[in-house]
Amino acid sequence: MYQKGRAWIELNMEHLAYNVAQFESILPSRCAIMPAIKANAYGHGANLIAGALERMGIQNFCVASAAEGIELRKAGISGQILILGYTSPYQFSDLSDYHLTQTIVDFSYAKELNGFGKPICAHVGIDTGMHRLGERSENLENIYKVWELEHLKITGVYSHLCVSDGTSPAEKEFTMAQVKKFHSVVHSLHKKGIRGFKTHMQGSYGVLNYPALQFDYARVGIALYGAFSTSQTKTVANIPLKPVLSLKSRIECIKPLHPGESLGYGLSFTAAHEMKIAAVSIGYADGIPRSLSNKGHVLVNGCKAPIIGRICMDQLLIDVSDLPYASAGSEVVLIGKCQNEEIFASDLAENTDTISNEILSRLGSRLERIAI
Repeated sequence: MYQKGRAWIELNMEHLAYNVAQFESILPSRCAIMPAIKANAYGHGANLIAGALERMGIQNFCVASAAEGIELRKAGISGQILILGYTSPYQFSDLSDYHLTQTIVDFSYAKELNGFGKPICAHVGIDTGMHRLGERSENLENIYKVWELEHLKITGVYSHLCVSDGTSPAEKEFTMAQVKKFHSVVHSLHKKGIRGFKTHMQGSYGVLNYPALQFDYARVGIALYGAFSTSQTKTVANIPLKPVLSLKSRIECIKPLHPGESLGYGLSFTAAHEMKIAAVSIGYADGIPRSLSNKGHVLVNGCKAPIIGRICMDQLLIDVSDLPYASAGSEVVLIGKCQNEEIFASDLAENTDTISNEILSRLGSRLERIAI
């Protein structure tokens, strides 16, 4: 495939290694990073990212689905791969064939998984307050019974913090209440003589705002890639992180737009004066939100160029009236640094009323991922 053609993603693996080191510097020595590689590694490219992390010595990964886990296995990833979500009974054979570790989403599911009749590794999910997946923390008898199921090899117990990114007193109180419930479940298991399992509860913000918590794994996601969910994010552990991903495209052509002329679908932008406009070879099919129409900017030769008109499936239009050196083939930066200017994923998120996690995880398969 021709690299850096119409639109592509560049992955700075030195930044990834730097971010790993930053997290390792604040985690307890017994705690290993378990990177979240779900959603194509937050749009970065699961195989490239997981391969690089495994070469750095990372041995545990988590994904959202069996299909994501299988993809990593086929790419040669040999470490533990935990599926955080539901796997259909029709796919139980994949768990065994590809040596994937399945989350127990509740006791009923555990019995169904055991009924498959072959050994399956699993982590037991505990619902401590998010009320999504996991057996409720007060249902201790059901939790104990999971260990009685002969075909399940339980290697982990975990929960998920739902407001660990917040710093208000109420959010801190709720988070610590979740931690207390989880510790109580683990303590009860130990009292029953049930031991030999790993524990984990923190995601990115669980680590950054509660770095002193003592667990075996930390499921670091968005922050490992050097991004925060919003531009206003503040954390207790103020470690410097570097963005791994840059998103780039090219100018296809440049043409004049005369006063009074309109452009694009719906003719949503009208020139008030003589303009020079450029078509850029990236659109919403590549993951650029259509809600960025007539909002925000891109970078060309280190200068800002406003997005004008509605974003199309395969192209968008920009105003290059003040950019004399812009030409067909010029590189366009949508996320990343260009000379002294930089656009963060959180900037796009802010302009579209969402979070960086969504912006990055929606970056499409047409974008070639290139490790640099």
